[in-house]
Amino acid sequence: MKLFVYHTPELTPTDRMPDCAIAVDVLRATTTMATALASGAEAIQVFSNIDKLLQVSEQWPAEKRIRAGERGGKQVPGCDLGNSPLNCTPARVKDRRLFISTTNGTRALQRIQAAPTVLAAALVNRQAVVDYLVEQQPETLWIVGSGWEGSYSLEDTVCAGAIASGIEEKLGVGIEILAGNDEVVAALSLYQHWQHRLLELMHAASHGQRLLRLNGHEDLKYCAQTDTLTAIPIQKEPGTLVSYRT
Repeated sequence: MKLFVYHTPELTPTDRMPDCAIAVDVLRATTTMATALASGAEAIQVFSNIDKLLQVSEQWPAEKRIRAGERGGKQVPGCDLGNSPLNCTPARVKDRRLFISTTNGTRALQRIQAAPTVLAAALVNRQAVVDYLVEQQPETLWIVGSGWEGSYSLEDTVCAGAIASGIEEKLGVGIEILAGNDEVVAALSLYQHWQHRLLELMHAASHGQRLLRLNGHEDLKYCAQTDTLTAIPIQKEPGTLVSYRT
């Protein structure tokens, strides 16, 4: 297995795709997706365009759909939810399809949707993702951070490092064997430094500070948890993810 980390979708190669690609948007899209599927959502359909989301979701019965839209950390008018994983309770999402569009996370998923296997990962389902990867052993693996409007995000990179750390430990091989680019080593180093202070890291991160200004402290606490969910969002068809449970 050769692992590559890309801090934003814009930094990924355009001339090839890996055997497996993982989108990471810890704050908060991929955390929300994992939580929704763990709470019994039927599937998740992602959109970069809110108007397209509203148009497609209109074809579903109102009682079978949830529209989640977020821009700049705030809920989009006309949607049922924003992008908080705390709202994805079983009472709210069970047996419903989540139609979601976010500032950054859905862009990352669309960039990698042509890969044979596409997953969504966050800290909350980190170990489940590691177990899946060790079992499946893809030859090439990309972990793609969503960033913030094209720029680097600490929380996505620390999650990439957490995944790399788990793979390294489970396979019993050194990072020099796994790493396909220098970003893997940097992500692992970031995780090793902050692994016991992930909430503190999120408070220091620019996007974490942005959410704190929007009263998002409980979201940060939830998103900073590690290995609390076993649901893995896996792409069933381009733009649609279902739950793969370990």
